Amino acid sequence: MEKQRADEIITEYFQKMYGFAIKKCYSYEEAEELCAEIVQKVYLSLLRAKEVINVEGYIWRISEHTYARYVSTRKKQEGISIDGMEIPVYDEYALEDSDEESKKLRREIAFLTEKRRRIVYDFYYKNKLISEIAREMGLPEGTVKWHLNKARNELKEGFSMERRIGKLGLTPITAVEVGHDGRPGMKGGPEFYLEDKMNLNIVYSVYHKPRTKVEIAEEMGMTLVYLEDRIDFLEGNGFLVRTTGNRYTTFVNFTPEEYSYELYEKKVKDQLQIAESLVKEYVPLVRAAVRDMKDIYIPGGNRELMEAAAVYYGISHKCGIWSDKDLSRYFVQTTDGGSYIVTVNLNAVRSDPDYVPTLDIPPYWACGDMNRMSCKYPSVYGWSVDTRYCSREGTWENNLTSDYEALYEFVGGMIHDDIVSKDKIQRLRERKFLTEDNAVNIMMVKGTAEHFFGEIPELDNAVRDKFAHLALEYAVNAARGYPPQMQDLIISQSTGSFIGNTVALMGMDILYRNGTFKPLTENERVTSNLIMFCDELPGEKE
Repeated sequence: MEKQRADEIITEYFQKMYGFAIKKCYSYEEAEELCAEIVQKVYLSLLRAKEVINVEGYIWRISEHTYARYVSTRKKQEGISIDGMEIPVYDEYALEDSDEESKKLRREIAFLTEKRRRIVYDFYYKNKLISEIAREMGLPEGTVKWHLNKARNELKEGFSMERRIGKLGLTPITAVEVGHDGRPGMKGGPEFYLEDKMNLNIVYSVYHKPRTKVEIAEEMGMTLVYLEDRIDFLEGNGFLVRTTGNRYTTFVNFTPEEYSYELYEKKVKDQLQIAESLVKEYVPLVRAAVRDMKDIYIPGGNRELMEAAAVYYGISHKCGIWSDKDLSRYFVQTTDGGSYIVTVNLNAVRSDPDYVPTLDIPPYWACGDMNRMSCKYPSVYGWSVDTRYCSREGTWENNLTSDYEALYEFVGGMIHDDIVSKDKIQRLRERKFLTEDNAVNIMMVKGTAEHFFGEIPELDNAVRDKFAHLALEYAVNAARGYPPQMQDLIISQSTGSFIGNTVALMGMDILYRNGTFKPLTENERVTSNLIMFCDELPGEKE
């Protein structure tokens, strides 16, 4: 096998090999020693192999064989009793436990917290004095004695009980999509933390019911020794929140695993009614407000593009029914600088499969608002919302501040279509911000976003109040499917977004369908609901 492929396999399976070693050993030192031997054996074997069909099975067999050889080199020791229970030190490395009691005791030690595991191991396995353990761990001797006593009690309790694998240990959840509302960190959005299925399920394990570390491990059907570092990592990055009794909860929003299509369809009907009303009573005011704006560049000259963007922004931002509820606790604050509300969409089944739909509902998906502010050029600002009316790809991850900075440099003559600026020009063409003949292909406004959007009128409160009861009714119904700690967020979001991106998209559907706006060309779809603000427009220096 080629070295590159062997390296890839080692990288992919290293965590599983380490997990195998952890489960076989009682200390991290021994686990690391065993893991190192396994990795060496697997790597050398892969280099000698021509082809491996079942990689995981191949690695598992080598791991078991390496472990067996590791056992044979170890001196067997005598067992030590904890209040009449034999700790099977002599059998510590046997491939199979000598009896059922040994298996149970091994399991219960693994369910202890890291601090208590270490104290039990040092006191019973290494025969260290209380004073020595206290000194090495930087704890008072009384605290070490207390932990040792608690460990004995926990072992007795766990030894006599029947542990059951929790739901997530048998049927772990899988995310359909992980989204966020807020500022990503240096490592990206919440996907960095939750794309790992084990991390995702740890967070979900405390969603409906607060749990201790031990209870999380039981729900996951795993030993705490394998999960504790992950739990600490997720707590340190805000995905787990410690509550009373050293239990954890979370403010990550997991969508329900059941939904009522009848209720969803009722919501859509109410929103369509609102969209029709806004097109008649509010849209004309928005179009009038932006109709005579100056210092605007529109590729192709179709001012309807600008009016459509203003209408979308007006409906999604100036017509909402927002509450004053403090939602700060729902923002996950990560160590890489992220600050966002997290939503995890789960697979959901209908709770009313016999209900017959009465509407043909198109996708009302939107990614935005995406605001891009430049530190390099303070006047540069990008606003966009991706919908089915635009042809842009990659959503927020492909919407880079550097794109707007490069376009600003091109418009201002700081870069040209030459070898020096080849990468920047190529990127602008890939996004179709520049055409092949170097024409700017997105809307630009000379001035600030604050001024432009400030000209768009607010919805009259009398009109807004006509829809408030529909939004509140939906929000209360939606919140019933969520655990108590999430209900403030769900009610606030459901009320506030009831007249939001979906109704704005419905409004665009009406305006394009009834001929108020002409159908978009392919070039116009590049800049649909995308505006760049700066202090210079294309052609001003010519």
